[in-house]
Amino acid sequence: MKRYLFVFIGIMLPVAMFGQDAKEIVRKAENLLKGEKTSYSEMVMQIVRPKYTRTVEFKSWGETDGNSMTLITAPAKEKGQSFMKLGNNMWSWNPAIQRLIKMPPSMMSQGWMGSDFSNDDAMRESSLVKDFTHKLIGNESVGGLQCYKIELTPLADADVVWGKIMIWIAEKESFEMKTEFYDEDGELVKTHISSDVKEFEGRRLPSVMTITPADKPDNKTVVTIKNIKFNIAIDDNFFTQQNMKKVN
Repeated sequence: MKRYLFVFIGIMLPVAMFGQDAKEIVRKAENLLKGEKTSYSEMVMQIVRPKYTRTVEFKSWGETDGNSMTLITAPAKEKGQSFMKLGNNMWSWNPAIQRLIKMPPSMMSQGWMGSDFSNDDAMRESSLVKDFTHKLIGNESVGGLQCYKIELTPLADADVVWGKIMIWIAEKESFEMKTEFYDEDGELVKTHISSDVKEFEGRRLPSVMTITPADKPDNKTVVTIKNIKFNIAIDDNFFTQQNMKKVN
């Protein structure tokens, strides 16, 4: 009987694991970080290069399934620059030259503010829930936490810059611990590693994300969450080109 019990358990464990809904696991992780409706965050980004380190501070407002706005608050040279995603369009405003620029989709994979953090990351252009298919392919430990390992493949009609994304989501607490981004040829482009879990408004989240480009391992960008609020009220007229020029 013991032998049959062990055989039964050996069969059922994989069935239980792969019976998980990969899409719902990803959805829960996105809602945890972005809020079920809206969010507001204050972050510090350190761009680390072999010969220098540069720090950029910014604020972001976003709707979970919609628009977003990001404002640079430091350093003084770049303070006041803003970026907005409105529907399927992306815009940037530079107060120094008083110029509003529409950003083409081809720029989404490029580094934001000279960092390894892409425009797609900053503008929340791609939805990990809506723009991809999801396949649970296993379980692995990342940073001492057992995680679901999920493969994301872009839908045929999705306007996505990545050929594939691999994501590791903590099983118990549902936050992202590691993400790998691949190009259309299947080559690794960059890796996000999360760490330093803290509590924000009753939610436990990694407060630090380290981004490393695959082709330049001596480079990295470290994004630290200083403050984050969830499901805040955002005015209907907040996400406008006019507000880009005066948001603070």
